[in-house]
Amino acid sequence: MSAFHPDRPEGYELPLAGSLTQPILMAGLPREYAILMGTLALVLGLALKLWWLGLVWWGVAHGVGLWFAKVDAQFLDVLRRHLRLPGHLGA
Repeated sequence: MSAFHPDRPEGYELPLAGSLTQPILMAGLPREYAILMGTLALVLGLALKLWWLGLVWWGVAHGVGLWFAKVDAQFLDVLRRHLRLPGHLGA
């Protein structure tokens, strides 16, 4: 019998590394969100030559993203699914 679950037979458990079950984060943010917000900050700062607005945008977006990532590390996936599915499903 297994040490973790006495009702399961031996050999039906496999230890997983934590990196296989946790989302990929860059600077504490989900990878896609960090790339998107960094790109928008660079566009504001370099292409439009509003470097101060790019820095402000990056700071605010990074802070909001960190707060959301602390609440739920997969918030971007949930937001995408929420926007894709309709508000009601017909019966």
